[in-house]
Amino acid sequence: MRVSVVIPTYNEAGSIARVLDEIPPFLVAEVLVVDAGSTDGTREIAAARGAQVIVEPRRGYGRACLTGVAAAKDPDVVVFLDGDYSDRPRELGRLLDPLREGRADIVLGSRLAGGLAPGAMPWHAVLGNRLAAALIRWLYGVSLTDLGPFRAARAEVLRALELREMTYGWAVEMVTRGAMRGYRVLEVPVSYHPRIGVSKISGTLKGSAGAAWYILTGIVKNRISAATGRPETGPAT
Repeated sequence: MRVSVVIPTYNEAGSIARVLDEIPPFLVAEVLVVDAGSTDGTREIAAARGAQVIVEPRRGYGRACLTGVAAAKDPDVVVFLDGDYSDRPRELGRLLDPLREGRADIVLGSRLAGGLAPGAMPWHAVLGNRLAAALIRWLYGVSLTDLGPFRAARAEVLRALELREMTYGWAVEMVTRGAMRGYRVLEVPVSYHPRIGVSKISGTLKGSAGAAWYILTGIVKNRISAATGRPETGPAT
């Protein structure tokens, strides 16, 4: 399989080198760092490590991921990974195995199933992820425990899903659209560690509340839209 890795970044100079150095080169064809205008040298460090750096000044987690997908060169599989070193890139093979073996179309790395290092996730982030996973199990019939950022999907599936969500709701759009269209969604356990630097999401009340809103409303909205025959989501701004 030709594997492309997409890493959204914003001011991750303290961690991006460790993330890139730990990506198994024998598994990956290219690494794309999609940067939202870092001012701390993140882009320069990533380029020096051999990553293709794409500047995406428009904010939005989903936007960064979709920008990376659009720039990837003929991948069979796209892996999404954060740049803060909370996930361990050396575990990338765990996500690829079900795709290579033909057992899944979308694979999520579950931090809650794999074990959290002390201090890796605040209690409200754990609670929010458990709630989101429970809603997805209830509304879509997909057995999940977590909605972590470490995930992989067949490129042909990503294209077929026509993902359009530009915010943190992108994380659930992939899963919910995939489930409704009959794609196999699977999760595998991954480890999770305290990030390097301050989280832009769980590190602030505003960030946590905003991400929770987009994720939880996205889960419900997509189900309602499917039931009424309307498009699952509209393009976000």
